[in-house]
Amino acid sequence: MHRASRIYAPGQVFHITHRCHKREFLFKFKHDRARYRYWLYEARKRYGFCVLNYMITSNHIHLLVMCNINFGPTPIY
Repeated sequence: MHRASRIYAPGQVFHITHRCHKREFLFKFKHDRARYRYWLYEARKRYGFCVLNYMITSNHIHLLVMCNINFGPTPIY
């Protein structure tokens, strides 16, 4: 059974989680978390999404982002 097609619309909010490879603790140091925040800031500038909230733990990340652009027709896979 295939997954349902996603609809992307301006103003839509997404909850994204990202776990480290092999559940390792890659964000246990302050400079590692700062580096991730820097790359998140760069991605936000490049792709135009809005970060509403985030949480960086030692082995995973939670992002609450809002889509600000219209992607046009949703691709069907």
